[in-house]
Amino acid sequence: MELRIVDRPGRCKDPSFEKTIVTADRVRFRLMHLPCRQITEVPEYRFSDMRRNDRVLDIGANVGAFCIRAARLSSQVTAVEPLTTGPLKENIRLNNAEIRVIEGALGDGAECLVSWDDLHRTVPTWTLGQLVTLAGGCDFLKCDCEGAEWQICPEDLLGIRRIEMELHIPPICPKINPRLLDVIGEHFTFAIDRSPVHSALGVMGILHAVKKEVP
Repeated sequence: MELRIVDRPGRCKDPSFEKTIVTADRVRFRLMHLPCRQITEVPEYRFSDMRRNDRVLDIGANVGAFCIRAARLSSQVTAVEPLTTGPLKENIRLNNAEIRVIEGALGDGAECLVSWDDLHRTVPTWTLGQLVTLAGGCDFLKCDCEGAEWQICPEDLLGIRRIEMELHIPPICPKINPRLLDVIGEHFTFAIDRSPVHSALGVMGILHAVKKEVP
């Protein structure tokens, strides 16, 4: 199986390029020579309601834009990233953040060719249930994995309180799984923001979901 992202500008092809930037909210990033985009801002995600004791799982962490900010709010953050783990770990170090990194991707448990712009690698994958176990649990899930979200077993979401997830459609992913949305609709209060920050071809929108309280 191959996961492929439609190309967008913003990659750095100059082999001598490296610089450190500081964002407006004082997150430090060391941008490196990579044939892919390094995301430093995540305004599309809502996480001001994150709790200190939330177990946060960031699937598709890129270079740390979400997980580093999440670590300011939560004491237990795990980042999953298949391609840019080197810059991710460096940015975690720069920000003195306590974040565990799992090198690999969300999938069906088999090795998978993952691509992000011009960076390609065959990596191990884990199901969402397996990743939750590796992370020691999950209360708050952020997921941006270029179509692999449709491989999630819907029942693996039921123990999660909050979901922030980018939903993809072809050509990024081969097909969607309507049952995933059915289970989210049954067990979560949710909205889909259909104007994602990148306005990319193949993006359905950003899912914001809160688990319904059991009467």
